[in-house]
Amino acid sequence: MAAFQDRPKINIPKTKSEKVWDIIGYFCFFCSLVFLPLTWSALPEQIPAHYNAAGEVDRSGSKWELLLLPGVGVFTIILMTLFEKFPEIHNYPKRLNASNAARFYRNSRKMVNQLKNICLIMFAFLLVKSITIALGWREGAGVWMLPIILIGVFTPIVTGMVKQRKIE
Repeated sequence: MAAFQDRPKINIPKTKSEKVWDIIGYFCFFCSLVFLPLTWSALPEQIPAHYNAAGEVDRSGSKWELLLLPGVGVFTIILMTLFEKFPEIHNYPKRLNASNAARFYRNSRKMVNQLKNICLIMFAFLLVKSITIALGWREGAGVWMLPIILIGVFTPIVTGMVKQRKIE
């Protein structure tokens, strides 16, 4: 097993798709962060804190729990941005070498970028959904919430793995 310190370090500029994903992910997350303080004083003390697989609220909690989603989002931004910045530390097959490293790195970095931004969109969605339900503007998150989240998370992973298998 070759240590990642032996891998080539290549400066690969972000692709247009990575920039677009960043704009969408950060925009959604930022909008949810703006929405929270705008609605804070109208929120009841108890808000939806957890949803079951059918998208129904199955636990209520303090409105202060809403601060967890932005906190986890910021942590996600920091951690996954570091993973994007250093693709040479990612896990690769043994066929990684100097001639194909750029393709492996770009593919892996794109996957991390998409996952980061899908997580930010998901956190924004959950935050806004919890606020709107607490304010009585909506009922439940809907039966499609879990399947959409799972598809959103697993699609970049599966497509990234398929693309990685094609790299020679």
